[in-house]
Amino acid sequence: MIALGLEGSANKLGIGIIEHDIETGQVNILANVRHTHITPPGTGFLPRDTAAHHRAHIIPVIREALKTANVKVKDIDVICYTKGPGMGAPLISVAVVARTLALLWNKSIVGVNHCIGHIEMGREITGANNPVVLYVSGGNTQVIAYSEHRYRIFGETLDIAVGNCLDRFARILNLPNDPSPGYNIEQYAKRGNKFIELPYTVKGMDVSFSGILSFIETVANEQLSTGQCTPEDLCFSLQETLFAMLVETTERAMAHIESKEVLIVGGVGCNLRLQEMMAQMAEQRGGKVFATDERFCIDNGIMIAHAGLLAFRTGFVTPIEKAICTQ
Repeated sequence: MIALGLEGSANKLGIGIIEHDIETGQVNILANVRHTHITPPGTGFLPRDTAAHHRAHIIPVIREALKTANVKVKDIDVICYTKGPGMGAPLISVAVVARTLALLWNKSIVGVNHCIGHIEMGREITGANNPVVLYVSGGNTQVIAYSEHRYRIFGETLDIAVGNCLDRFARILNLPNDPSPGYNIEQYAKRGNKFIELPYTVKGMDVSFSGILSFIETVANEQLSTGQCTPEDLCFSLQETLFAMLVETTERAMAHIESKEVLIVGGVGCNLRLQEMMAQMAEQRGGKVFATDERFCIDNGIMIAHAGLLAFRTGFVTPIEKAICTQ
């Protein structure tokens, strides 16, 4: 069975084509094409502009994916799209295309939860069996585990996501958005050697990042100009503090469900320092960390195609009149 997946919940427009061999259980990634809406340094991306980007590029990207996969329209069994969560305008732009193609090509359609797309793709790529999932991205920060036939949230951010915190601090430093603000902060942090103590806000299983962002912005304004610290020191200090909080809550969830596996998914999951800190914790518990590279941790269409096809194989479809979005 073959699925076409359309992802556009934020500034990444992703089209993926995946094949499931029902008899052998083999999963083949046929195409994973992405086009990113890049904005000038020091700025974020707005829903309206992001939606316009997706509308401008989605047809060429779909054509490229079909060509890369060497797949004809008649070969596709189901069209999968991101139903949410995400930014409203970009989600709607992509959903309109998904509905149009489903009607045009007479295909079934499946709306996919963006978070579950990340998790299922991570499990497929890494081979993790029953992990505690740390889902960290620009819009989400959650500690998740599977229990009684559902993914359940054990802890989450109380305000902004960890990726959003990193992105907004990159704007303060005027770091470029290409390839991503978080990646550029990671490179700066590797050169930092002075640790500046920041607020550490863990509340039970939940975390809070907005106070840290306000505090480090004040430090940047007061100390950068006087030479008391460097942008590299600030990036280093921010990463160490944020990631320590995430490792603590993840370890608590591992103890609770008696799991020895951690799966890191979402765009921030590409960060090698986060993977390293999590691996040190897991090793002390006799466990193991599973993580993917930027092809699969950053928003992509293949994860939507995979999760959608898993649902479709159980008989699940989204009626066309209910193929809508939810932020």
